[in-house]
Amino acid sequence: MRKNIVLKPVHALLLMLMLGLSGCSIGQAVQPWEKETLARPEMTFEGDPLDTKYTEHIYSSKESASGGAGVGGGGCGCN
Repeated sequence: MRKNIVLKPVHALLLMLMLGLSGCSIGQAVQPWEKETLARPEMTFEGDPLDTKYTEHIYSSKESASGGAGVGGGGCGCN
């Protein structure tokens, strides 16, 4: 009896999840005139050049090895 009490909410949750995710698959392809909006620099993974340089500097400082991100130096970040 106790097993049914636990399984009913799990089945209901799975059903809701499947219905919710199936709604995401009903979409239309991007039209040619909409591609201009998606091609903006802000829509790329490295949209902000200053932020990218800052992130690379932190990575190379933490890597503390030559060739981490193309910069050699110590782990202090002073290079």
